[in-house]
Amino acid sequence: MPWKNLLSIFSQNDLYTQALEESHRMLDLALTMYEASVESLRRRDDGTMDIDLYAMDKQVNRYERDVRRKVMTHLSVSGPSELASGLVLVSVVIDIERIADYAKNIHDLARNHPRRLEGGAFEPRIASIEEQAGEVFRGTVEAFKSNNLETARQVMVNYKEKLSAECDQLVHQIVAGELPDVPTGTATAIALYVRYLKRIAAHSRNLVSGLVNPFPRLGYREKKPESLEL
Repeated sequence: MPWKNLLSIFSQNDLYTQALEESHRMLDLALTMYEASVESLRRRDDGTMDIDLYAMDKQVNRYERDVRRKVMTHLSVSGPSELASGLVLVSVVIDIERIADYAKNIHDLARNHPRRLEGGAFEPRIASIEEQAGEVFRGTVEAFKSNNLETARQVMVNYKEKLSAECDQLVHQIVAGELPDVPTGTATAIALYVRYLKRIAAHSRNLVSGLVNPFPRLGYREKKPESLEL
């Protein structure tokens, strides 16, 4: 069932409307956490941040549990006819919660690395990956909250064609010892950071795929209706 049809179901049911609104709040919190974590790792020498990251993470977790409860309660009354809509929304909040966790991982790097993380010879590539990951995530927030299918499709293309391969190549080069101008600890932090950025973008792609795909194809590229494999 397309997302626009699922939204019509949500708008007709108070529990689903509340659950959808809470998923939007989760996205806003996760985006704030992500941007603050990147700031603490890459722009500050002491790893500090201006928000309470862990309080926000607890709120994300509370929202996730509440969305699950609302979906379960609704499905227990409505029966299997709206199962797909419930499964999509539960999948969405799982992805948001994982993004928040990776934001925490980035901040953990900031707290443990002795100064702001710089990439030596790989700095331009790291900065590019960082920018792309941010664009994918912000595009996901925009697409999901506004139900913009074209933005959703572009997010999926940007992740698959650009970001994923670049992250993998850079990590492989670091593991192979091709970053000799930085200390081992910094090289390790860079590899972890790039990996976290890739996972944030991947969960963003998974989340936004629900706008263009039926539930069985969440996280996969869009297929034309005539060739759709369920």
